[in-house]
Amino acid sequence: MSAPEAGEVSVALRDGVGRIVGAVERFFHPNYVGIIVATVFFGWSLTPSLLPRDWLFEGLVSGINAAIGYGVGCLFEWVYRKWIRKPLRRKLAQLPTSVTRQWARRPKWLSGAVKTTIVLACLGVGVFLLVESARWQREITALMAMEPITTSSFLRTGALSAVVGAIAIGVFRALRRIVRAIAFELIRRAHFPRQLAVPTGVLIVVVAAVLLFNGVLTKVFFDVANSAFSVRNGHTSPNAVQPQLPERSGSPNSLAAWDTLGSEGRWFVSFVPTAAEISQVTGKPAREPIRVYAGLESADGPQAQAELVAAELERTGAFERKVLVVVTTTGTGWVDSTSAESIELMYGGDTAIAATQYSYLPSVLSFLSDKDKATRMGKLVFDKIYEHWSARPEGERPKLLVYGESLGSQGSEGAFAGLADIRSRTDGVLWVGPPNSNRLWSEVTARRDPGTPEILPTYADGLVVRFADGRGDLWKPGDTWLPPRIAYLQHASDPVVWWSPDLLFAEPDWLREPRGPDVSSRMAWYPIVTFWQVAADLPNAQRVSDGHGHNYGNLVLDGWAAIAQPPDWSADVVDRIRDYLAISAARERQLK
Repeated sequence: MSAPEAGEVSVALRDGVGRIVGAVERFFHPNYVGIIVATVFFGWSLTPSLLPRDWLFEGLVSGINAAIGYGVGCLFEWVYRKWIRKPLRRKLAQLPTSVTRQWARRPKWLSGAVKTTIVLACLGVGVFLLVESARWQREITALMAMEPITTSSFLRTGALSAVVGAIAIGVFRALRRIVRAIAFELIRRAHFPRQLAVPTGVLIVVVAAVLLFNGVLTKVFFDVANSAFSVRNGHTSPNAVQPQLPERSGSPNSLAAWDTLGSEGRWFVSFVPTAAEISQVTGKPAREPIRVYAGLESADGPQAQAELVAAELERTGAFERKVLVVVTTTGTGWVDSTSAESIELMYGGDTAIAATQYSYLPSVLSFLSDKDKATRMGKLVFDKIYEHWSARPEGERPKLLVYGESLGSQGSEGAFAGLADIRSRTDGVLWVGPPNSNRLWSEVTARRDPGTPEILPTYADGLVVRFADGRGDLWKPGDTWLPPRIAYLQHASDPVVWWSPDLLFAEPDWLREPRGPDVSSRMAWYPIVTFWQVAADLPNAQRVSDGHGHNYGNLVLDGWAAIAQPPDWSADVVDRIRDYLAISAARERQLK
């Protein structure tokens, strides 16, 4: 090919690229600074979080973060145009004409080439980071002894992220058009000054969106959710059979009818170790455990539910047992079977456990809508039980213990004004996987002893409150741990414990300090991005192996043993109880 022909091909190629870039720009209207910043946010979102994520969750999180990054880039570009480019152009106008003409004569294809290079470079970086992210996810699964994630499956994240990001950007652009339409009408009809029309349009759209979301949409969403989950609440597992023993709520003798207990309540009172099973494990005579429960439909309102629970405890003779445990449930009324069985096996069935339901919604939705209900119910039930318990002679009362897991711990904390109140009215407290917004947990963690990490703080030398990630963090022989004891169980990898709105713009101590043993050393804090990463970990919090995330397994047994160890406790009994709990948990997963 001759030189002139090569030149013609080169020009044609440049022109072709220019036409393609122009067509793409007219259709998508991309902001190239936005694309660059979106790639940065996308890359940040692919870095490790607390738990391993599959391609679907990663795609949703990365798409949201990329859209946020695109918006930040657009803001940067607007600031440049508004505050930098205009003064720069004024200075260029003062330069000699020969210089400005030379700048104006820059090749037309150069702009298209630069834009094309930006897009291709961002795509290349994105693919590279997706491959790296799959490797990082495998490192996390190895820490938690889980099945590794394949790189090929993880590459689907990129396509999903692009779709999610495009939808988010499309919604924003639609809102921007609405703002402009409102501003135009304000100028035309109300004769608004142009400088005020757009800000007023933005204000109108924001106020309308907030009112719509907080009013109509939120109400509709939670009404639909309540309706849907109330149907599920009426479902009964075929393996949940109405108890016939008088020691159970829902039995023919019970003041709380079987069909009013709700799905979780019916399971709670039917899936109970019998006296014979307990005796077989411990090698000692045992009693039938007492389990008392009041569902949302068991009584008319929270106060009546609390009174019903107290009446059920009186009916079953619960105040004559060795141990009485007051449980604040999670949203749907769920009680962890391992926690209940642990205390029952420890005390040979000479126990009573009381629990109530306060919502139809799962914990995540309850946290958003029913958090106050959990706190109110926790206080009402404990105060009513304490009233009956304290009316008995001091030497004839059972140990009064308190338990709550996840949102249940928040509701349980609500029963007390502070540590002094807990110590004056209980014989021990066990709280598992407390949400970051728990009032007492937050206060104690913030006032931890200097030099102790947030993931495992020491408070006042551990004399009253202790935090544990594993068995060895709890009580040891020779330790000074004053009764009544308070214990928090919290894993370093539990997103329920560490998720907080503060993650949006502030790096938490638990990421500045040394990581927990099952948290990737590659995890870092990025503004906005880490908030969404940990938020995406929440739905998967219990879908990990025992001892990680929000899956506490047999650590609950160690927690009970630390705060309320019976006098005949031995290592041999502990091992037999652990074996029973493992078999029982597997059986429950199969039957429920």
